[in-house]
Amino acid sequence: MEENNVNVTPVETSSEDPVIKSRPNEKTKKTPFSVVEAYKTIRTNLTFLLPKKGCKTFMITSSLPGEGKSTTAINTAIAFSQLGKKVLLIDADMRKPTIHKKLKTLNTKGLFSVLIEMCTFEESVQHINPNFDVLTVGTIPPNPAEILASEALPALLDELKEQYEYIIFDSTPINVVSDALTLASKVDGVVIVVRDRVTSRRELAYAIETCNFANVKVLGAILNGANKTNDKYSYRKYSYRYQYQYGYGNNNTANK
Repeated sequence: MEENNVNVTPVETSSEDPVIKSRPNEKTKKTPFSVVEAYKTIRTNLTFLLPKKGCKTFMITSSLPGEGKSTTAINTAIAFSQLGKKVLLIDADMRKPTIHKKLKTLNTKGLFSVLIEMCTFEESVQHINPNFDVLTVGTIPPNPAEILASEALPALLDELKEQYEYIIFDSTPINVVSDALTLASKVDGVVIVVRDRVTSRRELAYAIETCNFANVKVLGAILNGANKTNDKYSYRKYSYRYQYQYGYGNNNTANK
């Protein structure tokens, strides 16, 4: 039996996940102080976990839909950009993209268009502020898994690493389709978003087992929607052990 202790960073949110102010002079509802500080903590933790030199690349995913991964990806990218770091956020959820909706940007050209060479990266990227750029999905392809598995993505990443200090991907939920795992093999690590009182231990355990099986580095987990008055419950809920066995059969078990 192997014990897997996931570093969990809680983010206290309301029923609607807030997006931190990303543009100068932007008129938005004020983000709660606790949320801003939580993302600063996430930024600090990731700084220690990611490579010290060169461009850092990581992916933010979740076990299932509706756990807040896209908002988390946006806010994490904004937090890094506030350090004066050049950050690129890429929406790689080619099945149900939401980054453009949350940031209120265009979605006519994007990652898909760049990968199939319909346009260049420079024609597709959107500049949110001097340190924060976004590449949306653009047109939704009929074969997202194959697009992400192509050699075009690593080639694009090699090019972008010369321009950015951090590249962050928002991916599909890892327990639902294979897209996320395909992308995970191309980055420095994966962050899994879990939602308090929504994500089950079994689903989280399965997501981590999947990453381990594929030799993908899990950087940690972000507990979204954490209840400030119930922190003890939140942390204990995601403390677990599980067994795994490499093979074609499903021999994984998780403690209930």
